[in-house]
Amino acid sequence: MSIPPDDGRVLVAGIGNVFLGDDGFGVEAVRALLGRELPGQVEVVDIGVRGMHLAYQLLDGYDTLILVDATRRGEKPGTLYVIEHDLAAGDAPEGIPLDGHRMAPDAVLALLGTLCAGTGTPPPRRTLVVGCEPASVEERIGLSPPVSAAVPEAVRLIEDLLRTVRPGGPAAESPAL
Repeated sequence: MSIPPDDGRVLVAGIGNVFLGDDGFGVEAVRALLGRELPGQVEVVDIGVRGMHLAYQLLDGYDTLILVDATRRGEKPGTLYVIEHDLAAGDAPEGIPLDGHRMAPDAVLALLGTLCAGTGTPPPRRTLVVGCEPASVEERIGLSPPVSAAVPEAVRLIEDLLRTVRPGGPAAESPAL
């Protein structure tokens, strides 16, 4: 089942620092996705390390947010995950710095509730993370071979999600792919 064009806007946001090796996975995956034909209600952006930009972009009103990021879960490098984030579960843990230059996705999502309350904009009803197990996030430019090889598969996975994920659908977490 696909998302009909009038069912809500979807933001696909690539997160990461291209100067830290595999941390640039989300940026590389959305760059590859930008060359694909996508439904009209889907917007793809390279957020990189500009978390505050993501927070404010979400105030434009999206039904679904798909974050693409390097995600450590203890599996083999290059392993892909789909994780549903529950915004209703509460704010992010205490102690997350609100640094406009280095806001991690969890800090952005914690801040989002406050920003939405102040503007009257509803937050996305659904937030998914397409993550990839990194091999190394040491200072260097370029992805490791297993993470680089996972980029085309991540693009296919995101395209599948865009065809099958219904806005506001039930929460789920996939096993490692």
